[in-house]
Amino acid sequence: MIYTGRKKVLVGFILFLTFLAALLIGSGLGFFLSTSVSTDIREDLSTYKPALPTQILDRNGELITEIFSDEKRDIVPIRDIPKILVYALISREDETFFEHHGFSFRGTFRAAWNILLDKLGSRLGYHSGGSSLTQQVAGKHYADRKDISIKRKLKELWYSFQFERTMSKEEILQLYMNEMYFGHNAYGVEAASQFYFGHSAKDITLAEAAILVIQLASPALYSPINHPDRAKSRQEDVLDQMVSLGYATREEADLSMQQYWDNYNYTRSNIASAYFDNNSKAPYFSEYVRIQLNDMLYGAVNINKDGYIVHTTLDLGYQHIADSVMNNAFHSINERYKNKADDRLGIVDNSYVPIIDMLGLAFNLEDIQVAGARQKKAARAVFYKKLTPALNVVSMMLGISDINNISEVAYSKDQQSAKKTTVEGALITIDDHTGQILAMVGGSDFETKKYNRAVDAQVQPGSSFKPLYYSAAISSRKFTPSTRMYDGPIIFYDDDGNQYTPTNYLGSWEGSVLLRYALAHSMNVPSLQVLQGIGFEAAIDRASKMLGKYDQRENRTLFPRSFPLGLGVTSVAPIDMARAFATFPNRGKAVEPIAITSVLDRNGSTILEPEKERLREAQRNRKDDQIMSPQTAYIMVSMLQSTVEYGTLKWRRINIGGFDGMPMAGKTGTTQNWGDAWTVGFSPYYTTAVWFGFDTPGNSLGRELTGATAAGPYWAQYMKEIHRGLPRIQFDKPETGLVEQKVCAVSGKLPTKYCTDGLVDEIFLAGTEPKEFCDIHTFEKERDDELINRLQDTLTIENFGIDTFDTGNNSLTIPDLSTPPPDGGNSSTNPLLE
Repeated sequence: MIYTGRKKVLVGFILFLTFLAALLIGSGLGFFLSTSVSTDIREDLSTYKPALPTQILDRNGELITEIFSDEKRDIVPIRDIPKILVYALISREDETFFEHHGFSFRGTFRAAWNILLDKLGSRLGYHSGGSSLTQQVAGKHYADRKDISIKRKLKELWYSFQFERTMSKEEILQLYMNEMYFGHNAYGVEAASQFYFGHSAKDITLAEAAILVIQLASPALYSPINHPDRAKSRQEDVLDQMVSLGYATREEADLSMQQYWDNYNYTRSNIASAYFDNNSKAPYFSEYVRIQLNDMLYGAVNINKDGYIVHTTLDLGYQHIADSVMNNAFHSINERYKNKADDRLGIVDNSYVPIIDMLGLAFNLEDIQVAGARQKKAARAVFYKKLTPALNVVSMMLGISDINNISEVAYSKDQQSAKKTTVEGALITIDDHTGQILAMVGGSDFETKKYNRAVDAQVQPGSSFKPLYYSAAISSRKFTPSTRMYDGPIIFYDDDGNQYTPTNYLGSWEGSVLLRYALAHSMNVPSLQVLQGIGFEAAIDRASKMLGKYDQRENRTLFPRSFPLGLGVTSVAPIDMARAFATFPNRGKAVEPIAITSVLDRNGSTILEPEKERLREAQRNRKDDQIMSPQTAYIMVSMLQSTVEYGTLKWRRINIGGFDGMPMAGKTGTTQNWGDAWTVGFSPYYTTAVWFGFDTPGNSLGRELTGATAAGPYWAQYMKEIHRGLPRIQFDKPETGLVEQKVCAVSGKLPTKYCTDGLVDEIFLAGTEPKEFCDIHTFEKERDDELINRLQDTLTIENFGIDTFDTGNNSLTIPDLSTPPPDGGNSSTNPLLE
């Protein structure tokens, strides 16, 4: 049997030699024809565009990620390719590359001999092609290398001679190094080196070079990821060959080999590929940019292959801080939420369930017996979370589809449950003046769910919505920061007669307060009084412009004409709230978020400049982006600074030791039933929105996780970090149109000498500053004076020996009343003692 097998191999080898002889004759004919018939190789190559990934860069030129599909390729010039990689390549593929003119007789015979040895079972034999490097390049460009025929081989030969006539060896090598397939969807030496070794081809070692060149024969057979033992064996062959040809010493080869395998990671997944290893440094932002690119570059373009260079607004330094802060937040908030939920369930289980079950058993009421139901629920949780993954593995190993179906159903139910019980979140930062997106976190795990909550979530903003219509109130000149409001139980009626009775957090009331204080402490009743004072249309007009939803202002589902709107009962995304709040530090001008500044083609020519185009369009259309006056915007900045100074963000500021002198302003927000927690705020540089909540609405974070306690700490921590090292500047204040005035801290009016409860410096639109004096403390003074006068008329001065009665300072100097009066009268009748 062995003899018969070897006989077949020898017959095959004889046939191969016959084919080789025909090939030699054809090559001679091809060479002759190539000298008489020519084609312009360089012109053909000038139109050749190999698939290149689109590179996404941050604002400092640092690579964020690359977008590609089935081909991962990075073009490198031959001068940047190490000589050891060139030597490894020609040792393995074409020893006489620098000597022949497109065809290698030695290479062809070597290929035949290696195939024969491989068929005979020798370790020294392996599959290798007989084509020279030039033939392989020519075949890739001008022939179908899947076609195993003499016609294809002759065509390859003819074009290889043309390559050799018109191009240098270095140019041919550069084409080869950047075009050939190295396995795992990696094309070219740079992409292959990055994939297999995690570094550039410029830094390749001797042993790594050998690993790369053996992939050219068969990545499926010699992949160091899938078949490390086979790869090691062939790697040794290449290194031995390089030593024999004088390209490396034995000591260099052995040392490099040892270092490579000593550091080799055997745990790397055998299904890894260049595509799946494409980890973006900002995955949510990268996906956002990809979607925008598809919209901008509509038509016959392919961003996966056309090699665009996309300059974006992202700052990877800020992104790293955002990722770190939000990862800590996801862990901490979910742990706090789970602990509180367990505590509540524990109280129910220990205190109420036994009583209910006892009543159910005593009166035979099966419907209210809950202990068994709770045990079943706990069992289901264990099945979904612990047994389902094991079932999935078993079904794959044994090929049992029924088990796999069960595990998939269980996984689906577990995911649905997670949407209701896992706290998610988002963060987005934009430049106050340009709208450039500097950082974006769209959730806790991009790989699990590519849902970008920073731009796609539609959740209620809660009280963080209030500043939007407060600004309309300031613009209306009906309200000022010192307008006196009432914080107490009030029933509001809309135009349809629907009544609404809001409450404050935990149901507390403070009575008479000023507008600035009411906003800083997020009081609901004063806010709805503001909404009532300016009307729904004015509030919605202003809010819709700031949110970038002006074309939807008539949508009564989005903007209901009812009082719950004033407490944030509408739908927004974090990016909407960031652009809205950025209007304040931007002197009242609209801010439109932008992610892409320019797009270059593979040749470096600029084909898109979205930011400049937006400015040109605004000038052409004479677009008015002034939403509110700079004066109104500055007053809102000042009012929102009070939130950080003494309002709901006060303790967030104190807990981080302040913002190192950088002015900050913002607003917290918590929705009804504590389902969403927000903090949106800004500095003179940047605006950041932070949100936490659930993907499926209806669940509650609990009273302990509010905008101030959940989102606030992480907003403050993040904002402090990204402002380190920036010059300390103040918010831009208009030079005209504003009046600063001291007012009474209680009445909000001009103070009198009787305003002993304190004075505050307040700012107003010119003409809206208070003209009246404080009537609260004046009334108290008049009331006290009247009391003194009444007392003066009532008291018998001589009987009590009063030495002093000073109405100027409302003071009485009265002797010891324990001493009986001279006439022996009964002191108990004295009105002062009643």
